[in-house]
Amino acid sequence: MRKDIFQEMANKWPSAVVARTEMEKFSGGIMSGKYLANLDSQGAGPERITCGRKVAYPIDSLVAWLRDRSVK
Repeated sequence: MRKDIFQEMANKWPSAVVARTEMEKFSGGIMSGKYLANLDSQGAGPERITCGRKVAYPIDSLVAWLRDRSVK
């Protein structure tokens, strides 16, 4: 059985959300916050929440979205 790298990333993350500005750190550099901002503007990004001017992604939704977009 193939291990779920995305769930491993989530398990190591210290919070229930990932700030857009921290996306590069969360993903190990494979996806930037700017890229997610572009996808969000097109309605193609993961579920997001806002707090003031900050945007964050619930970790479970982000992991599911990354898993759906990954090439197997």
